[in-house]
Formats: sequence, C-alpha cells, structure tokens
Amino acid sequence: MIKGQRAVVLAPGKVALEQFALPPPPPGQVLLRARRTLISPGTERAFFLSLENTNASYPLYPGYSFAGEVIACGADVSALRVGDAVLCAAPHASHALVPAGSCLKAPPDLPADEAVFFNLMAIAMQGVRKARLELGESVAVLGAGLIGILSLRLAQLAGGLPVISMDLDAQRLELARALGADATVLGGEGSGAALRRLLHGAGADVIIEATGAPAALAAALQLAADKGRVILLGSPRGAAQNINFYPDLHRRGLMLIGAHEITRPLREDSPGYWTQRREHRVCRELLARRRVQPRPLITHTYPWRDFPQAYAHLKNWDRAAMGILIQWT
Repeated sequence: MIKGQRAVVLAPGKVALEQFALPPPPPGQVLLRARRTLISPGTERAFFLSLENTNASYPLYPGYSFAGEVIACGADVSALRVGDAVLCAAPHASHALVPAGSCLKAPPDLPADEAVFFNLMAIAMQGVRKARLELGESVAVLGAGLIGILSLRLAQLAGGLPVISMDLDAQRLELARALGADATVLGGEGSGAALRRLLHGAGADVIIEATGAPAALAAALQLAADKGRVILLGSPRGAAQNINFYPDLHRRGLMLIGAHEITRPLREDSPGYWTQRREHRVCRELLARRRVQPRPLITHTYPWRDFPQAYAHLKNWDRAAMGILIQWT
C-alpha cells in the first residue's frame, strides 16, 4: 500500500501535512502521482479562514487543480496507461486515487506548471459562457486577480471588444495590460466616468464581477450599459448593501446572472451550460495551442514540504500573488 502526503485544514486558519495510505486502484480507477497542484487564491483562502458563505467543515482537504501521472490502473481501465500525464480536479496531495473517467490526458509538450491551470480556466470560463458574448460587445472585468485575468483573456477569445480590466490595485492593472487587456481602469471614485470615456459615453455591455467583494455588486450594476448583463463569477463573501433593484436593475433592463461552477450539468450540454469534462477539454486545448499562456501568472512556487508556508502567504492576502504552485516532484 502506497503512503502519500496531503494538505489538511484542521480548523480555520490552521493547516498541516499528514501522511495517508492508498490501496491499489479498484476497477475503473487509477492511482496518480502528483507533479504540480495549483492554489485557487480566492476560494481556498475563503475556506481556509471559514469566511462567509463557505459553510466549511473540518478537517478539510483543499485543492482541485492537479497535474500528475498514472502509476497504477484498476481493472477495466483502457483509456489510460501507466506513465500517462493527466489532469484532474484532485486535492493538494502527493497521490490521488480517482475514477479514470475524471482524468484528461495532458498535452505531451505542455509543462505541468502550465497544464495545471486547466481547472481555474474552466472556472473563469463560467462567467464568459454565461454572458453569451456576441462579437464586438464591450466587456469590463472587475478584479485583476488570477480568475479576473483568465476571464479577460477568455472574453477576448469569445469576441469581446474591447475587454477592459478594472481593479483597485495599480500593480495588478499593470500585469493586466502586459497580458493584453485592451484598456485598464483604476477602481474607486471616478472609475465609472473613466470607463464611459473609453466606451464613448456608454457602460459596458457585459460586466464580469470576479472579486467576490459584496460592495462590488453595486458598482457592477452602475457600470453596465442599459439592457446589459452583469455576471457574478466571484462568490460573494457577504451580503451586498446599498442596492435599490428598481432603479439600479429593473428599470434599466439589466440581467443579473450567477456563474458558479456548481451550476454545470453532470452529463448533457446545453447553451451556456456545458459539462465540466467538456470545459476541461476546451481549456486543455486552449493551453496546448498557446491561445492562453498562464506562465506570466505564476508568481510563487513552493515545494510540497512548505505547503503551510504557502497557506500563510495566502492568509496574509498578498495582492501581488497570482498563481501559487505546489511542486510534488
């Protein structure tokens, strides 16, 4: 029986590494050895600290972006072989025992450091897909963190024009510009007027709210064009205040759309609602074809033994932190 190491959140704000045992894979499952896992900064921080709207219970085994290789296959597994590089939504651990059908083969020429972004891309894709973008519609992405910048690039690929990044942090906006934002707007007083100047007096056709800050919802409604769409991609950590839905939304004909990944169907696709597996395939292909290049988003890399230090970094909310990788091999 193989023994591995995995991260565990024992209580709010307390994380450790623990040893665990893995049996040989039963029929239909595969045993994986990790190469890289990727921290999802907003969501993992929220569950680590038991922030509002998480409903976290402990012990908690965090993580859901895993790049590794197959080291054993159970009976009836024919699509994968020992040695295959794979991607799956497994936690931060040196090994994982998962259904073979939950894995995708990784592109052979794509480094694990980049391939591991597949799942956060799929999460960012929820906002773009739910927006049902038409070619040439203007898009403003609120938040230039990891999910916000991935959303920006996906909105460009979906036909958004221009796609504008908005954030309260000038350093993050510099990165958004370097990665191809059509324009950037520093948030705060005067940001609405600045956005409208870029859009010839109008609001944005689509607002993608990627911060999860409750106060940002009121701003998102004000920044949208009449009859526009406001997409809640970031999970709000609390109740929004100072919103009067009659003048702010109802009279203006706005659409307010939730884009949590849990709304994805399990088996059948429909417009705006694709299965997780199909979206993972799309993200794998975008990475393989270099249409999305995540390497500039990697800001920190920790060896697995230093996982508690990585979460201490997360707890302190370093706004310069984007992609935080864990090296397992």
